Amino acid sequence: MRDAGAGGEKPDRAVVRDALGVGVAVGLSGFAFGVTSAGSGLTLLQTCALSLLVFTGASQFALVGALAAGGGPFTAAAGAFFLGVRNAFYGLRLSQLLALPRAVRPFAAQWVIDETAAVSLAQPTRRSARVGFVVTGLSLYVLWNLTTLLGAAGAEAIGDTDAWGLDAAGPAVFLALLAPMLRTITERAVAGLAVLLGLGLLPVLPAGVPVLVAALAAPAVLWAQGRRDGFERGDASGASDVSEASQALGASKAAEASEASKSPEEDR
Repeated sequence: MRDAGAGGEKPDRAVVRDALGVGVAVGLSGFAFGVTSAGSGLTLLQTCALSLLVFTGASQFALVGALAAGGGPFTAAAGAFFLGVRNAFYGLRLSQLLALPRAVRPFAAQWVIDETAAVSLAQPTRRSARVGFVVTGLSLYVLWNLTTLLGAAGAEAIGDTDAWGLDAAGPAVFLALLAPMLRTITERAVAGLAVLLGLGLLPVLPAGVPVLVAALAAPAVLWAQGRRDGFERGDASGASDVSEASQALGASKAAEASEASKSPEEDR
């Protein structure tokens, strides 16, 4: 665990700058959530309550998306819940890294999300991790809720959001955030399979369920990759065994040829 006494101290100003950059960039997408939520039938009060109390963008978008597609509240809530479970794992790591006082932890838990975890874990010391966590969480929480209010109020003012194409704003934002992160073949395979599962099962499963099934893309791709790596190691081992056997057989044949070439005089 990194501590404040470790080397590589980072100036607070640089940490604040980086944290604000993340908070502002992601916080503006709360407008898209407000529009999407209002378009799915939620009231202004319900939309703002989601951002204030839930405060995890992926789960919020999953919930209102399932409701907009005609899914039941329990199915929509289940999809949002499973997407939000990842924050619990962030909390396990951040609790060790930040080492916050016990009285503060229940309030800090509200800010344990993708962005605060990413900024905190990127810092070299505990002090800079705490600064990054607080600045990212505060800026993102305030801006996300403000833009949610503006988006929901604006959507109610313009009426039918589908006519303006604003129902696609939420998915477009998350695709724009996700695309640069897909750097490896495995990550792209997981994303591609998840898209195929989600879109392919839309006509046959209730709204909200395809999102849950699409989560199986990650273990499926990892299992296939493990099988492939196992086969490759097995083939390499087999090739090595064949090579060693061939070398041994060649040496044996050479020894036999040498013995056969000895003259009778040498034998006597």
